[in-house]
Formats: sequence, C-alpha cells, structure tokens
Amino acid sequence: MENINNCMLAGICGGCKHTAVSYDEQLKLKNDFVKSLLDSAVDYDYEYEGIIKSPLIFAYRNKMEYSFGDEKKDGSLTLGLHKKRSYYDVINCDSCLLVHDDFNKIVRATREYFAELGVTYKDKRSHKGYLRHLLIRRAVNTGDILIDLVTTGESPKRVEKHSDINAPDKIIEVYDARETVDKWAEIIKGLELTGNIRGILNTINDSMADAIKNDRTDIIYGEDHIYEEILGLRFKITPFSFFQTNSKGAEVLYKKAREYVLWNGSDSEAERLSDSSEGTPEEKLSDKVVYDLYSGTGTIAQVLSQSAKEVIGVEIVEEAVEAARENAKLNGLDNCSFIAGDVLKTLDNISEKPDLIVLDPPRDGINPKALKKIVDYGVDRIVYISCKAQSLARDLGPLQYSGYRMAKVCAVDQFPWTDNVETVVLLSKG
Repeated sequence: MENINNCMLAGICGGCKHTAVSYDEQLKLKNDFVKSLLDSAVDYDYEYEGIIKSPLIFAYRNKMEYSFGDEKKDGSLTLGLHKKRSYYDVINCDSCLLVHDDFNKIVRATREYFAELGVTYKDKRSHKGYLRHLLIRRAVNTGDILIDLVTTGESPKRVEKHSDINAPDKIIEVYDARETVDKWAEIIKGLELTGNIRGILNTINDSMADAIKNDRTDIIYGEDHIYEEILGLRFKITPFSFFQTNSKGAEVLYKKAREYVLWNGSDSEAERLSDSSEGTPEEKLSDKVVYDLYSGTGTIAQVLSQSAKEVIGVEIVEEAVEAARENAKLNGLDNCSFIAGDVLKTLDNISEKPDLIVLDPPRDGINPKALKKIVDYGVDRIVYISCKAQSLARDLGPLQYSGYRMAKVCAVDQFPWTDNVETVVLLSKG
C-alpha cells in the first residue's frame, strides 16, 4: 500500500503524523487504539465492526488554512504550514499530497505574486504587516473553489531589508490595498485549474490573535460561497462554515450513522435501508422524532429528515444554525428545525420529546449535566458520533450507569496520515 514518504515535507511540517508507515498499518493502529480504549471503559460484550477506510487517502481535504510568514527570521516570504513544534516558522507548502493539486497551484501563484512585490506579512512579534492567511475550500463532489485572502486593514507595504544593522528597514513603496488584491485575483483566475473558481474574497482581520477572524469580508470576484453535495443533498458553504473536511469520508460516516439509527436488530435490513438513495421506508422512522444534538450545520439532521417525522437540531454556534436552516430550505426539507443554544439549557425548552437521539459533540465530549438530561429521556437508541475516542470512553461510564450498552461500534477513518479517527456507536437501552 502507498505511503507518504515521497512528500518533501514529511517530518518537517506539523500536519501528517504517520509518514513512515503504510495506510494499512495506520488503519490497524487506529482500529486497535479505539478497540482497546472502549474495552477498558466498559465491562460488557459489544459488537465491534472494525474500521472503515477513507474512500480517498490522498487529495481528500476540502479545506486548508495557510499562513504567511518566513522560515527563518528576516527570510523570504513563505506561504504554507507551521514547521513542526514551531510557533513562528512557516514553511512553503505547495506540493501537499492531502489536497487536490488545485490548492497547490493557488498557493504557489499567491506566494510568488506577493514575494515579487515584497509585500510584508503580519509579524507575530511586532504585530505589523499586511498578509495573514490564505483560506481555500474546494468541494470534492462539485469541484467548486472558494479562495479567501486574509489580510490586515492597513495598506500593503514593500520593505527593503538592509544588511547593515545601523540602517533601519526602509519603506520604499506603499500599495493601494484594493488594487493589489485585484491584481492578485486576476492572476488566480488565469490559472489552469481542474475545479471551478466560484468566488475570490478578501477578509480583513485586525485581531491580535493568530487565528482567522472576520472583521469584514469583501467579494473580489464571484460569490462568497460554494456548494458541496453529500448523499444526494446540497450544502452551501461559506468561508467560515463548519463542514466535514473529508467529503467522501463524511458520506461513509453519515451512512454508518444512518444505518445505526435504523437498526432494529437486523443488520442486513438496516444496511439495505441506509444504502437506499431514496431514504428509508415510511414505517421505519415516519412517526419518529429525532434529536440531533450538537448538530453543527445540520448535515446529519438533513440526512435523517428524509425519512423521519421530524428532526430537531440543537447547536450553540449561531452561524452554524443559520447555515443549517438555509441548507434545509435549499434541499426542500420542511420537517427539520434548528435551535441556537447550549444543549444543557435548550433541552428544557423543547416541548416535543424524542424517540431517537443522535449525538455529535465537540472533541471534549458531553457536559455531564447535559448527558444526565439526555439519558433521562429514556429513548431506546442513541447514536453517538465521536471525533475523540478518549471523550467517548469517558462518557460511556454514565451511559452504562443509566442502562445504556454499546450494541455496535464502528471506527471511520476521516483523516488518513494523521492520528485522528471518528467512532460511531449505537447505544441501546436495557
């Protein structure tokens, strides 16, 4: 099986962890890790289905956030990822194997353009400079591309560096920000790409933190969003939307989650219904109310709403809730609703009680008080999707105490060459 040893940045950048082993060996490591962790968390038998590999092991990422900087102090402009275990040093990354080559072409052209102009990047020490980040999203299933250049609000400057320590940096040219960005956008539009550039943006971020924050976003070309398609549904994605990073892997993950939701003791029937492009027969979920807690942009809720009576999503991030509502409308779904709020507090205000519950919490897992409210509903089945197996193992304790047992478990590899692994668990009561 292929490995990633031919990556020029293997062992240098802080991205991939498993650069020296085959993909098959990675799967075994992740599979054994999840199984061992869950075995130590419970004292009963359960069905472990193993790990499902990612449909794509290269060029699977649909989003990247690159940083501007330099690889050494006062070095030439770089655009890429932080060097392993380094806060300041940024290495060029225009040949990454985890993204489509369209990403690499855009990164390369962007760096060359601004390096030739001599435009400064925002220095973490002085907090001065213009260039900050480059965000690229490329939908795997539609080929839509969205590019967002993140800069400070000041005018871009060209600075000449003097080797004489007695000669200070000398500003020799100041550029008009919009004109500079417009010229960059024209270069990007002229690239030969496989995908279709749907929008080019410029986000202004003057915060002190080294993170992408949105003070204002200007549309330089096209639109401020792209579309991705998952399991027959269409999703609008903006620069800062949360969306699964591996589109093909997300389809596998959601199909497994849907299979577990439909499970009633018959594996073959649940799998057949989950694979059905038309959704599930009405008698299976048509009279059921499903809670999708920690629903994000509502992707899982919309997948399930095709066959459920009603799906209610709860998510604390208001922007994600707005996106979920918009995407549900886009897909013509009128039986799923989304509530913005903390799960712990919001559950007290929902009048309709659930028949099934889907949990997809953040990496830290579920607040113990919220988990108590969840199990008090007493539903027959809970499907728990975890992006951090350690948090899942911790939450299994109170779930077991409340009478829930893992009936089926499956690991799903969403992030080849990294340590991360998703786990889908079907919990049944009694």
